[in-house]
Amino acid sequence: MNAGETWDTGLSHGDSYGVGWNLLGFLETFACWVTSLLGLGCPEEVDHDSYYGGRQAPLAYYDIRDTLRTLLRKNPEAKFIVTGHSLGGALAALFPAICFYHDERLLLDRMEAIYTFGQPRVGDDAFGNYMDMNLKKRGIKYYRYVYCNDVVPRVPSDRVFKHFGNCVYYDSKYQLSIVEEVPYKNYLSICGGISMLIRSFVLGRKYGEDYKEGWLLFAMRIVGLLIPGLPAHCPQDYVNSTRLGSHSHHHLLSHHFHH
Repeated sequence: MNAGETWDTGLSHGDSYGVGWNLLGFLETFACWVTSLLGLGCPEEVDHDSYYGGRQAPLAYYDIRDTLRTLLRKNPEAKFIVTGHSLGGALAALFPAICFYHDERLLLDRMEAIYTFGQPRVGDDAFGNYMDMNLKKRGIKYYRYVYCNDVVPRVPSDRVFKHFGNCVYYDSKYQLSIVEEVPYKNYLSICGGISMLIRSFVLGRKYGEDYKEGWLLFAMRIVGLLIPGLPAHCPQDYVNSTRLGSHSHHHLLSHHFHH
């Protein structure tokens, strides 16, 4: 689906829902920015032709919501999950927030879980409490995956912005643990970059051709020595985490989130 003409990832913020501060840049991507700036939150319905002077592309949140409504009504037994990586992870976290705000009962009743990978912080403590309360109320599971020293989940600074829910954290060896916050929450150590560079040579030999890293990713590992945490944001490590840590992954998640 078309998410709009521009993807604004600015770090401006506002109390757009009356439930805490959240990043307007991500809300702008959902094409709710005019009313957010006015402190009114996202309107429940918009006129796609006249909204903000008219647009050729549909407004992302409303387009996705309306498509889901149609599909769920045609398939009464169907459920769905919301997922995304990086900016997509931020949007995956904010999508149910707007659904809570508008009391989208059909979508919320059929939303089974939210999975985000390398998601940045999107709101303050009040926003996090709002999300925790509504996720629990609706029985929607929320899994926030972070790989090693990935820089993106550590921004913006936690002086204002906070993560909510528990974190599914993988270290550089793909060992899983459930934590409230990642190590070095505002600081990145170069040690992780060195270990990932070394591992880049041996991963394919140890686990097979599927895990062999190409020269582009190897170059990213070298860049990571200068900009710690950047190569750890690549989707490849998140894929490897869920595959190589699969046995401990299912056991630990089942134990932690169901007891």
